[in-house]
Amino acid sequence: MSTYIYAILPADRPLDLDGLQGVGKEPSTLRTLSSGKLTAVVSEAPEDLRAKRRDVLAHQAVQERLLADGSVLPMRFGLVGPSDEAVLAELDAQADAYLHRLEAIGDCIEYNLKASRDESDLLREVVSESDLVRDLNERTRNNPQAQGDKVALGQAISQEVERLEKRDASTIINGLTSSAQQYATADVPESHFLNVSFLVPRSSAAAFCDRVDEMAKHLEPVFQLTLRGPLPPYSFV
Repeated sequence: MSTYIYAILPADRPLDLDGLQGVGKEPSTLRTLSSGKLTAVVSEAPEDLRAKRRDVLAHQAVQERLLADGSVLPMRFGLVGPSDEAVLAELDAQADAYLHRLEAIGDCIEYNLKASRDESDLLREVVSESDLVRDLNERTRNNPQAQGDKVALGQAISQEVERLEKRDASTIINGLTSSAQQYATADVPESHFLNVSFLVPRSSAAAFCDRVDEMAKHLEPVFQLTLRGPLPPYSFV
């Protein structure tokens, strides 16, 4: 039977898994595998494992319980080892790397921030700041058949939008890093210009959230900030 892996944590950390169940149509029993200074929280892996809502929620519930009690290296949903022996061998082989990451993460949690901006406001700023865009815009209005100018206008707008979004993303990130230990950017979803995760010391979490609230109030309604957390530090494992 293969082994489903939820997280890796220090072997000397107390664990409370009471009331939790693992993934699977018939929920599996959680257990631990320990080797040296490391422990993996695992269960039997169902043969038909899929990202079904019940299984994702079960995985998240284990992560949240472990996160509440201290530092943890969370595994993403669906990580399966061929056997308990293989998981123990991995803990032995990669012990230094896992311990290093646990030390680097420390007693931190993750917050994810996404940012979007009103498109009309963005385009107004593009026109306001770019002489080239204004010139091409005027030329295409006066000569709608000028395909070359239309293409050039589209390219100029795209370049300006990219520049302004990079500027705004940098401003937001720089305004929050004082309350965070690290940050990591990720692929940006549609209609957003920023998707960033912050590794925040648990002791600084309230200050970080307050700072995001202050920033959101200052930027609204032109910008919209969406904060999720606290989360297991997936982006920093």
